[in-house]
Amino acid sequence: MYSFQQTQKSETERRQVQRAFQRVSVSLEGRLMVPSQDEYVCLTVDMSPGDVRFICAARPVAGDRIIAYIDNIGRIEGSVVKTTDDGFVISIVATDRKREKLAAQLTWIANKHELGLPEDRRHDRLTPRKARAELTLEDGQKFSCRIIDLSLSGAAVEMEYRPAMGTAVRLGNTRGRVVRHFLEGVAIEFTTLQSRDSLKDFL
Repeated sequence: MYSFQQTQKSETERRQVQRAFQRVSVSLEGRLMVPSQDEYVCLTVDMSPGDVRFICAARPVAGDRIIAYIDNIGRIEGSVVKTTDDGFVISIVATDRKREKLAAQLTWIANKHELGLPEDRRHDRLTPRKARAELTLEDGQKFSCRIIDLSLSGAAVEMEYRPAMGTAVRLGNTRGRVVRHFLEGVAIEFTTLQSRDSLKDFL
């Protein structure tokens, strides 16, 4: 659980928040608005739940408030903390829950090629409200895990133990099998196509 408060912070505190996260390289298109309310197309270079670096034609100055809408991420806002030759960096203002959601989204984006999931997947990605879950093997062994990505047909979970490929498992009460390993955990394909209602424990 991230322990950040949605209050005004000193410059030192803002930098500590930024350093608490490791940025990942993500190239996502979007648009943003500067204090003058002018809108610009933007592109992310790297991002963490604490800050994001943009390439953008806008030239705000340190302290300017930025509101951005980024593909696959949604709305974020924050203040400019650094300018670069081709853009700037903002420190993201967010609640604990928003930062956890950003962490899950960024983990998914960074790992999607390792997971081997195509861009045009048949079932849209769902953002789990309850990321913490339990994975159970057929012999009854239980392992704590964190849901990175969830859809009606499967899930990617972060966990230390890696069940063998093809292993039958239950994620919560949903049956499936391990179909892929990746750096942080495993990808699971559900035995049958689920409905949103059947995944309500996670959503």
